[in-house]
Amino acid sequence: MQLDNVLVPGLPAIARALVTTVAGGHFLSALGITLLRVALGFTLAFVVSLAVGIGMGRNAVARRFFEPAVLLGLTVPSLIWALLCVIWFGVGLTNPVIAVALSAAPALTLNVYQGVASLSGELAEMVHVYRFPLRRRLRYLWLPAIQPALFSGARIGLSLSWKVIVLVEVFGMSSGVGYELNNAFGAQDVAGVLSWTMLFAVVMAILEYGVLQGLERYLTRWRKASAV
Repeated sequence: MQLDNVLVPGLPAIARALVTTVAGGHFLSALGITLLRVALGFTLAFVVSLAVGIGMGRNAVARRFFEPAVLLGLTVPSLIWALLCVIWFGVGLTNPVIAVALSAAPALTLNVYQGVASLSGELAEMVHVYRFPLRRRLRYLWLPAIQPALFSGARIGLSLSWKVIVLVEVFGMSSGVGYELNNAFGAQDVAGVLSWTMLFAVVMAILEYGVLQGLERYLTRWRKASAV
């Protein structure tokens, strides 16, 4: 079976495209722009999800108010957020940041809510009796209690963020990894599309296994120490 053709390039063609993409400096430049947009959008989603998730877990009125929006957000495809944000916000920085936040926030909020809901009632009553200030409650009660759920939600949220940022950059941006993918697609450069996809996948794997899991092990090391 012949694979080395226009539609299915061979390994040498893909290797040449990889070298060209990396050596030309286009990849690092586009990747930096894309990562900045994801970081800003995910930070916004994290702050909002933390506040809303804790509120839902501690207050029945807040739960009934926000729960429909969270469930609706979980069902909306990333493509819809990408298209709507391009229409609403144009080609500025607001577009990808809001799109990423809208994609990541529902899953993150749901995980925070579930983590808070599973918190021991005795601990919550203790901090109320001793009148702990809000900062100490967040630092010593809420954040340690919801860490597993928070990291689980972060993984889901980031996976959705990667998808929506590429779509936003394909449809409405003039820079970033998605924009470069769209250029390769427009030129019918299948090897180029595959090289950008492979490089982006490698970066996502490094962030997941090297950064996120390392951070999780560092922040949860006290659990292992207390179990000894």
